[in-house]
Amino acid sequence: MIDFLTTYNLLGLAIGIATFFIIGLFHPVVIKAEYYWGKRCWWLFLAAGITFVALSVVIKAIWLSTIMGVIAFSCFWSIFEIFEQSKRVAKGWFPANPKRTKKKNP
Repeated sequence: MIDFLTTYNLLGLAIGIATFFIIGLFHPVVIKAEYYWGKRCWWLFLAAGITFVALSVVIKAIWLSTIMGVIAFSCFWSIFEIFEQSKRVAKGWFPANPKRTKKKNP
C-alpha cells in the first residue's frame, strides 16, 4: 500500500487525510474528558503526547512516524482545549456534569 502511495505521489495526501480524521477524533474526546474529569485530566493528554513523541522518534517508517507525531501534537493541543472547554462550559455553551461537584473557594 505504501509503495502505491509513494509511486503515485499520494503519501502526503494520505497523511493529510489521516491528520484530518485524527483532529476530528480529538474534538469529542476533549469534550468528553472535560465532562467526566474536568480540567484535572490535562496530564493524561501530556503523558499521551510524550508517549507518541517517543514513538514518532523510534519508528522508522516515515508514514507511521508522521502519524504518531500528529497524534502527539493533537494531544498537546488538547491540553489547551481542555481549559478552553472548561470556559465554554462555564458560559453555558456545553452541559456541565451534574455528578461532578465543584470545589468551593475558601
